[in-house]
Amino acid sequence: MSALVLFGCARQEDPVVTSKTLLDHIQARGFLRVVTRYAPTTLYEGPDRRMGFEYELAVAFARSLGVVPRFVFRDGQEDILAALRDGEGDIAAAGLIRTPDMEKEFLLGPDYQEVDQQVVCRRGGQRPTDLPKLAKVKLSVPRGSIHEARLRELQEGVPDLSWISDPERSSERIFEQVVKGDVDCTIADSNVVDINRRYHPELVVKFPVHETQSLAWVLPSQAVELQQAVSAWFRAMGRTGRLGELEDRYFGSLSRQYDYVDNRAFIRRIDERLPDFIARFKDAGRRYGIPWPLLAAQAYQESHWDPQAISPTGVRGIMMLTQETAATLGVKNRRNPYESIRAGAWYLAEMRRRLPPEIKDPDRTWIALAAYNVGLGHLMDVREIVKSMGKDPNSWKSVREVLPLLANKDYYSNTKHGYAQGMEPVHYVRKIRYYYDVLVQREAMLNRRSTLLAQTHQPDDGATRMAQLDVPDLKNP
Repeated sequence: MSALVLFGCARQEDPVVTSKTLLDHIQARGFLRVVTRYAPTTLYEGPDRRMGFEYELAVAFARSLGVVPRFVFRDGQEDILAALRDGEGDIAAAGLIRTPDMEKEFLLGPDYQEVDQQVVCRRGGQRPTDLPKLAKVKLSVPRGSIHEARLRELQEGVPDLSWISDPERSSERIFEQVVKGDVDCTIADSNVVDINRRYHPELVVKFPVHETQSLAWVLPSQAVELQQAVSAWFRAMGRTGRLGELEDRYFGSLSRQYDYVDNRAFIRRIDERLPDFIARFKDAGRRYGIPWPLLAAQAYQESHWDPQAISPTGVRGIMMLTQETAATLGVKNRRNPYESIRAGAWYLAEMRRRLPPEIKDPDRTWIALAAYNVGLGHLMDVREIVKSMGKDPNSWKSVREVLPLLANKDYYSNTKHGYAQGMEPVHYVRKIRYYYDVLVQREAMLNRRSTLLAQTHQPDDGATRMAQLDVPDLKNP
């Protein structure tokens, strides 16, 4: 996948009065209506702010016009284009693939990304390698999507090809069905697949069903001057390298193999990396009342104890702080382990403090960690959903079962803080709990070895030494 700025593909027409009026009207009213959708590749709520590739592009473009963006949310391509058609938006920035039919009805901006339409199945499940074999599996795609249109084209050559037209119109929702085995396969854009494999590593790409295609913004048919502004802005973004920077931030790491952190690698890093930071974890743990092995486990999940770590979204340091969080907490250098660990500990302690008092440990700790990852507002939304289901909102087990529903419109549309990739904090907390248990067990083993060495008057061999723990019972409920 690569960033493109191609201008020959954007259809040009002679300017008309209505096109100029639209751009003038946008600047006069002070805001740009951007039609988009909630998805990991477009726009989502991060821990402390909105994030997403299309979101950042739209904000930057609106700023170039001297206005602010107002987002209009729709589900799927059909609804997004209908919003433009009905005058509900000025521009659609939603990762839409350029098609000839689209160009007949709308104006398009320049191409800015290339994607493939890919058949995606579950590891260990059905393994179609071509279209005739695909016709024999249970296939599902979003209703009204470009993928359904492509299947209709392919059906002319493979009459047996059939599929479920999912009315939810969400690739993310269908990915979950594939992982659960409810359907065998789906078709999705390669950038969407790459992002979601971070949450669902069971997804496996089988083969493409179309040659590489391009993404473009879509505008009303008479918005010629707005189209010209979009083209000029993308050209400037490409020239300055800003477009490539944004793409690298959100997609740069996706070509690498998914990083399964096994027990052997973790034990090795306890010996090789942890000794440099034990004193800092202890100090921060004492200061904020958090078991230092819990902080260490969280830091390992965040950065593998690498103080120079930088994520694709710009968070950095051993605790992977966002720039906004670091500024709020007075951190001058996120790569300074002492500053980063202390700030991360304070923030986790603050999440624990702000939770309702009726949430008791160990649930309080796990829910606070989830809030650290996805944001406290989303956790409060989940508690309300849990209550509505008649479950215990103070139980991490209940909360973790419901968190993934924040990616389901039936649920997030009725919440205060909206959409979130709720599966991510579930994985986040599960891994931290595992690392925490290993550290505690490692401490017990090392303490036992130290005692035996002292009894036989033998010197320590220089292995990692961790101080005696005084921690609450955080074992799995």
